[in-house]
Amino acid sequence: MNKAILMGRLTRDPEVRYSQGENPIAVARFTLAVDRRFKRANDQQTADFISCVTFGKTAEFVEKYFRQGMKMAAVGRIQTGSYTNKEGQKVYTTDVVLEEIEFAESKAASNNGSNYGQSGFNNDFKPEPSSAMGDGFMNIPDGIDEELPFN
Repeated sequence: MNKAILMGRLTRDPEVRYSQGENPIAVARFTLAVDRRFKRANDQQTADFISCVTFGKTAEFVEKYFRQGMKMAAVGRIQTGSYTNKEGQKVYTTDVVLEEIEFAESKAASNNGSNYGQSGFNNDFKPEPSSAMGDGFMNIPDGIDEELPFN
């Protein structure tokens, strides 16, 4: 079994490229800073910086809604690989290929000290918690023309 569950903050905006070919597919790459649970004596590093990649609709979702500093919860698998660089040296890689991604905090909480409101992120959408139902879900206002980023 190969399953990785991560929660951390993006170290920078996701980098998205599209594959070549007849049906281009979005490929998003980014690094998550994941806090360590325990700190050893004399250990300066309190987070691990984990290289992540995602594809297709999930990559487009990440590109549209996530910015540097935002907290993300994600599930995927660890994948290793290798390639030969320009100098002829073999380089080994380890990435987490993410298949499920969710927001890990509210927009207001992640906006404190973050600049993700810039770069075209839509700040007009501000759902309110449902007071009528009391079920913890948020009401989605009528008139949203774009497709929701989940199934």
